[in-house]
Amino acid sequence: MRVARASSRFSARAAPAYDARMPPKRNPLGLNPLQLKTLTLFQALARLPDHGRSEGEGGVLVANLPQPHGDHFHLGDAVVMTRDASGLFNQAAWVALERKGLIKSMFPDAAVVTELGLGYETGLDDAILMRADHGGH
Repeated sequence: MRVARASSRFSARAAPAYDARMPPKRNPLGLNPLQLKTLTLFQALARLPDHGRSEGEGGVLVANLPQPHGDHFHLGDAVVMTRDASGLFNQAAWVALERKGLIKSMFPDAAVVTELGLGYETGLDDAILMRADHGGH
C-alpha cells in the first residue's frame, strides 16, 4: 500500500497542469519553408475579393492566381518577391498542403483553403508580404 500511495503522489506531481495561457505549438503540422510560404500566400489571397470566394464548410476558394512580373508581384496592398512565391506554381507543395488538410487542390488553377488552413499560424505574413506606408502618395 505504501508504494501505491507514493506512486500516485509522484504521478500527480510529474504531470504538468495544462495552462490555457501557454502559446500554441509553432508549426504543429511540421510544414517545410516552401509549404509555409505557399500557405501564407493562399491565406493572403483568400482575404482579397479579386481572388477569394467563400465556400461551404468554412473554406475559401482561391483562384485568379497572380502572375509574377520580374522579381515581384502585387497582392492587394502588399508586394511579394517571386522567390517567396515559387510554391504557388509547384504541384508538390500543393499536394503536401492538401495531404495535411490545409487546402483542397485544383492545381494549377485554384485551391480551396480549408478552415484549418485559414487559421494556421505560419508566422510569415510580415516576412513575405511587404507593405509600405506611402504617406498618401
